[in-house]
Amino acid sequence: MSISKLIAAAFALALATTAASAIAAEPAKTKAKAEKTAKPKAAKAKGAKAKPVAAPKEADPEADEPDIADTAVQDFNCELGNKVTIYQNATDDGHIALRWKKRLHRLTRVATTTGAQRFENKMYGLIWIGIPAKAMLLDSKQNRQLANECKNDEQSKPQPAPVPETQVNNAAATPAVPVSQPAASQPAAQPAAHGAH
Repeated sequence: MSISKLIAAAFALALATTAASAIAAEPAKTKAKAEKTAKPKAAKAKGAKAKPVAAPKEADPEADEPDIADTAVQDFNCELGNKVTIYQNATDDGHIALRWKKRLHRLTRVATTTGAQRFENKMYGLIWIGIPAKAMLLDSKQNRQLANECKNDEQSKPQPAPVPETQVNNAAATPAVPVSQPAASQPAAQPAAHGAH
């Protein structure tokens, strides 16, 4: 073999060895990258386990939507086309559920001296006031009426017209007028006798 063939063979062998080592090194680099990437994730996962687990959120009756199963429902039509629905449980007269603008709110009874029914949800600022003739919904946070002249089916029925109080009082105060007799049948007034004792 000539020296040039020998050099060429040695050179080819060197290239083949270099290529083989490069190919063998490539999976090692990929494996090293994968290990580097996996280690931080594993550390993050371990760190997440070390954090305390948050306690479940406590129920807030004023914020959470109330349960309306087994309730009596009253729909109220208000002025300006507003609608309010009241859900009342017969076993709980201290609370109502009120549907306003697609949201259900829980309101708590507030004592009044006037006899009106008043329910409030302080978180949302809602106040429902009901009297025998009508009801209204107020927003205490913005100091405004949300719905007025709210009436259910019973309150919307036409009421008999009351008799004006003046007619009742006049009828009781006016004495009955006797029918007068004809003049001919009335006895003549007798003159009083003077001086006879």
